[in-house]
Amino acid sequence: MDIIRLPAFSDNYIFLLHARRMNIAAVVDPATSLPVLSCLDKLGATLVAIFNTHHHFDHVGGNEQLMEHFPNLCVYGGAEDRGRIPGQQVFLTDGDQVEFGGRRAEVFFVPGHTRAHIAYYFPSETGENMGDLFCGDTLFAGGCGRLFEGTPTQMVNSLSKLRALPDNTRVWCAHEYTLKNLQFALTVDPENTDLQSRYAVVARDRSQGLATVPSLLGIEKRTNPFLRWDTNSLQLATKSKEPARVFGRLRGMKDLF
Repeated sequence: MDIIRLPAFSDNYIFLLHARRMNIAAVVDPATSLPVLSCLDKLGATLVAIFNTHHHFDHVGGNEQLMEHFPNLCVYGGAEDRGRIPGQQVFLTDGDQVEFGGRRAEVFFVPGHTRAHIAYYFPSETGENMGDLFCGDTLFAGGCGRLFEGTPTQMVNSLSKLRALPDNTRVWCAHEYTLKNLQFALTVDPENTDLQSRYAVVARDRSQGLATVPSLLGIEKRTNPFLRWDTNSLQLATKSKEPARVFGRLRGMKDLF
């Protein structure tokens, strides 16, 4: 399964999954249809599935036009998003599985950014290759999503599920926010040498117009403050040891950054 990153709008990423042998495709969070249709035309592939993580327009805006071009495709989303995702046909809950191109993904219910958010995790096929996590706006490279419909406790529980995945999991998050996320991270975790090194690399890459997505979950565990609520440096920065409170205070600081 090839994964093709398609930029959209100012900072969105759409992910096209291409099963070469069958020449079929699926798309994760099509913010708009145009880059998806262009890519499919170049591949000569048939779109068979849309995997939505949540209902926000910059994740579902392309659904209806893609359905017009491929009326037999299937639209997947979270069960709690019923009525909010255009064309949704499959209503997924935590622990469900979806299949595409001979690979099977596990569905995680990860509320926090929205009350209905889900993520899709394709584990490594051999144990040597990398797994792939499509996490929408729950986890970002160096950050996490704002809490629009959820609570800090919900988000800590959601991020705990993702944090438990293997270090060699590729994190395909839906926005190019990494540089600003790491700038904030350095204000709350300034002595973290892994974070310092990562920031230098990301600053260089972004100055050259290079994408920072996907990232690796192992790197996120070492440098992303929103996965590190149980580390001493961030507990000191937030003056708490209670996970949801540490996370909530960090999220509030980031909202004002």
